[in-house]
Amino acid sequence: MSVDGPYEILDDRFRAGRCANGDSRLEVLYDDCRWAEGPLYLPAWRQVIWSDIPNDRILRWDEATGAVGVFRTPAGHSNGNTLDRQGRLVTCEQGNRRVTRTEPDGTVTVLADRYEGKRLNSPNDSVVRSDGTVWFSDPDFGITSDYEGHRAASEIGACNVYRIDPATGEVSLAADGFAGPNGVILSPDERRLYVSDSRAARIHVYDVREDGTLSDGKVFAEARGDVHFDNIRFDDEGRLWAAALGDGVHCYDPDGTLIGRLRVPEPVSNIAFGGPKNNRLFITATTSLYSLVMSVTGAPRLWSPTGAAL
Repeated sequence: MSVDGPYEILDDRFRAGRCANGDSRLEVLYDDCRWAEGPLYLPAWRQVIWSDIPNDRILRWDEATGAVGVFRTPAGHSNGNTLDRQGRLVTCEQGNRRVTRTEPDGTVTVLADRYEGKRLNSPNDSVVRSDGTVWFSDPDFGITSDYEGHRAASEIGACNVYRIDPATGEVSLAADGFAGPNGVILSPDERRLYVSDSRAARIHVYDVREDGTLSDGKVFAEARGDVHFDNIRFDDEGRLWAAALGDGVHCYDPDGTLIGRLRVPEPVSNIAFGGPKNNRLFITATTSLYSLVMSVTGAPRLWSPTGAAL
């Protein structure tokens, strides 16, 4: 093991993959949140938005000026944010117990708020496939207290991952058996769905069938000690990067081996690649938004119907 600035090399593949050749220190972009989550880079605006859940707001940071302002408040105690293939914002609102889409005119469309007639727990993170299919995690983090949502009993009685059909809008059960499902991400080829289970300290992987249903799945990675995963992201060489709360950011080889780590001074909740070259990692960690310009590049962004990268 060797340490160079924020990089901790645990396997030679981390060094050989040039994963530790970027900035020598983390840059603090903002540090006045209560609990920061859900960073998302908006290429068209060269901005990052992210959720400050207890303060019930979505903030934005401008890449050109460094200015920080409020994007939306109240925000339904929002958590994860992503874009669909048309560049529309998809948000998991813990407090409102729903998944929404923000239209180009600013109106908000509810994509999901119930499963089989019962209210969702508190949607946490989502991912959108190129055909418009949405998968989202639904732990109970937002209903266990009033800190990140509104305290309530679960109507469903379980914490699951769901699928929204792009044609009908129907919400169906995609995967169950989780203690606390959190981050969800598709592999770059969209053939596999990865889900982190924070309470079980595991990352699961499922094969995605042509009809959008999932295989039984298996464990891709399991944390050691007092480490718990939050959200997860891919780089363009198939490595999986995971927010590991009090253990920084983990980097996994495609075979599931932990090969390196980014050291962060606060517990890490979420990560997202962005910047003009998609090689700037944005990190939300407790009160702060950090960034690190890296020598690795995030997985290609979604493609629009016309073939242009978003």
